[in-house]
This record gives sequence, structure tokens and C-alpha cells, in this order.
Amino acid sequence: MGIIGTEIKPFNATAFQEGKGFFDVNEGDVKGKWAVFFFYPADFTFVCPTELEDMADQYSELQGMDVEVYAVSTDTHFSHKAWHDSSPAISKIKFPMLGDQLHTISNNFGVLRESMGLSDRATFVVDPDGVIQVMEITCEGVGRNASELVRKIKAAQYVRAHPGQVCPAKWEEGSETLAPSLDLVGKI
Repeated sequence: MGIIGTEIKPFNATAFQEGKGFFDVNEGDVKGKWAVFFFYPADFTFVCPTELEDMADQYSELQGMDVEVYAVSTDTHFSHKAWHDSSPAISKIKFPMLGDQLHTISNNFGVLRESMGLSDRATFVVDPDGVIQVMEITCEGVGRNASELVRKIKAAQYVRAHPGQVCPAKWEEGSETLAPSLDLVGKI
């Protein structure tokens, strides 16, 4: 799947967000800041609310990093609101929840399971230019870790702000980075 380094494709979706109600979102709304597209299979399920609650717990830190989160499933925006209104875990969500019932966004990111009409459990980090910098896809039964996602976004932001530098494995903000060169090849 050669999607890293490509620009997100056009889409139009209706979102639900607490305090804003329903509103339209498209690829142009995403540009200008960092964005996370957080795909999950379906509302009213099992692993999904644990992941979304975990993301909700990290949302204020992500906003402080100039990152917007878009939860995406093939459910409607009406279903998102009903789930938000009825689930203690989902009621914590302050970020937009996009309805992708036409499967445009899921197809654009290559995560639609066509035989089921559901999205894979997938995460994409998009830079302010609308270019995909990070992706993660897991199987149905394996939930993601929002703290690890925050670490990856910090690394992606660092690399963007510091051309010629890269972040090694387990890099944490403030740790040493590397400047790739022939002198380092095979010595780390």
C-alpha cells in the first residue's frame, strides 16, 4: 500500500461533534494543521469504544500540538450522535466523528472491507499540506494506543521542522535525533 507521502484525496462528509452538532467536512478543511484520521469498524461495538475513549483522553494534548482528530466509520452522523448520547465512554469525545456511509473516505485511504461495508481499524496522520506521514492498520481484535500515536505525531512534527534529522526507535520528545550519513551506516 503506497500511501505514505501522498496527498489525501477529495471527500465530503457530514460530521457530528459535541457542541457543534452536524456540519460538513471536506479535504480542504483538513489542510493547514496536522490531522488524524482514526478509522474504526462500527458504532455500538466492543473494541472501538475503548480506543475512542483513549483518544478522547489524549485530545487536549493533541489540540495543544495543533492536531485535529477525525473519527471515521461507515456509520451515519446520526448514529454517531446516538452513540455519543448513550455511551459514557463515547460521551467523552470532543472531536468530530465523520459519517462515511458512501465509503468515499474509507476507499480513499484504502481501508474499506468491501464485503462487509466496514472500515479497517486504521490510523493516518496527515501533515498541514494534506500529505499522509504515518499510518497504522491493525486486525479487528487489536486496539490501538493513543499515547503511542501522540509520540509518533511528535516525531513527525520534529522531522518536518528539522530537515536532515530523523527520530530513532523509541524516540521521545527531547531525546537525541540522528543526522543520516555514510558514517552512521551499520554502526548504530
